[in-house]
Amino acid sequence: MDIRWTYAFVDRPAAHLDRAHAFWTAVTGTELSEPRGEHGEFATLLPDGADACVKVQGVAAGDGGAHFCLCVEDVAKFAAEALRLGARTVAEHAGWTVLRSPGGPLFCVVPWHGEAVRPPVVRGSRLDQVSLDLPPSVYEDEIAFWSALLLGWEARPGSLPEFHVVAPPAGLPVRILLQRLDEERPASAHLDLACADIEATVAEHERLGAVPVSRHRHWTVMRDPAGGTYCLTGRDPETGGLPRRAG
Repeated sequence: MDIRWTYAFVDRPAAHLDRAHAFWTAVTGTELSEPRGEHGEFATLLPDGADACVKVQGVAAGDGGAHFCLCVEDVAKFAAEALRLGARTVAEHAGWTVLRSPGGPLFCVVPWHGEAVRPPVVRGSRLDQVSLDLPPSVYEDEIAFWSALLLGWEARPGSLPEFHVVAPPAGLPVRILLQRLDEERPASAHLDLACADIEATVAEHERLGAVPVSRHRHWTVMRDPAGGTYCLTGRDPETGGLPRRAG
């Protein structure tokens, strides 16, 4: 069953949605759609001359996080396969379904509406990855689940033992990183941006109101003005992969 498009969701507290909208439209070079939903909790970030792949959702509790949506031609059939592989149904809506993978992360299966043109890199960075942050007890199960469900995607070990990449075929805008945590706690998720120059992107995001949380060799953890954390990573914004080493 082919996945025809992917969306990353920026989940942030409903009380701070205006801050999230302003920051993430600036970071992604997009415009905000008209809010949707019973409480205006959903909005799409609209790029110029391409198809959207990022949405923002207001959540009632916590600091928010992230999740992703898989766009398919047959929602019921795809959801049934996910359930067969161990997912659980969280909510069924008219034409789309919210599921939870075996280890706990939420994801959505929604109809494909013809999206095909990936947004470009914006000032040296691109929001291109949802990282699932997993306790050790579910990490291997999550690898098995996503490797089986996302046929045609490339599931492979990452650059560190605690990472496993699930990369889509060329043209799909959002990929998945499975990250094994050092402690047992509920699974969560955050967004990653691929950056040609991490420090330059940090400076730009600070100008827009974000603050650095921690710095690592190949990534920097940031907190946006709405209180959510995300990472700026030293990956190629065009391919999503690590830069080639010289020599």
